[in-house]
Amino acid sequence: MRNNRNAEGYFDPTAGIAISRVTRQERKAQKKQYRPLVYLCSAYAGDVVRNILAAQDYCRFAVKEGYIPVAAHLLFPQFLKDEDPAERKMGLFFGNILMDKCDEVWLFGETFSAGMQAEYDRAKRRGYKIRRFTKDCQELTGQIGGGGDGSL
Repeated sequence: MRNNRNAEGYFDPTAGIAISRVTRQERKAQKKQYRPLVYLCSAYAGDVVRNILAAQDYCRFAVKEGYIPVAAHLLFPQFLKDEDPAERKMGLFFGNILMDKCDEVWLFGETFSAGMQAEYDRAKRRGYKIRRFTKDCQELTGQIGGGGDGSL
């Protein structure tokens, strides 16, 4: 239909124009629906139940902001045991692979857990765009800490 001809090969400019308009509208809609991937870092260990609920809130926040959240610490503990050092190491490795696919890295909370520190260090080393938020999803600006002492 690209050349304004119908299925039988006859000239049909009306249908050709209509098809072109629909195609343009579909392309615009697809562009508007694009959402970048964001890798979310927040505490998991400690009060696991509370930390999972907080991570779910952070995911909802990312969606509201127009992103697709990737929260490895919500996914991998579903089938890997965080208390098993080998499985924890595997989960961190899997998270690194997912981080490589993301457009940004977001850190939530006032302190870094050991896992967050490793993720932050990696993101910084690789030059990823890093954003920091409070536990209430308020973005913080300025220098991101993380000198290894757990403070941001």
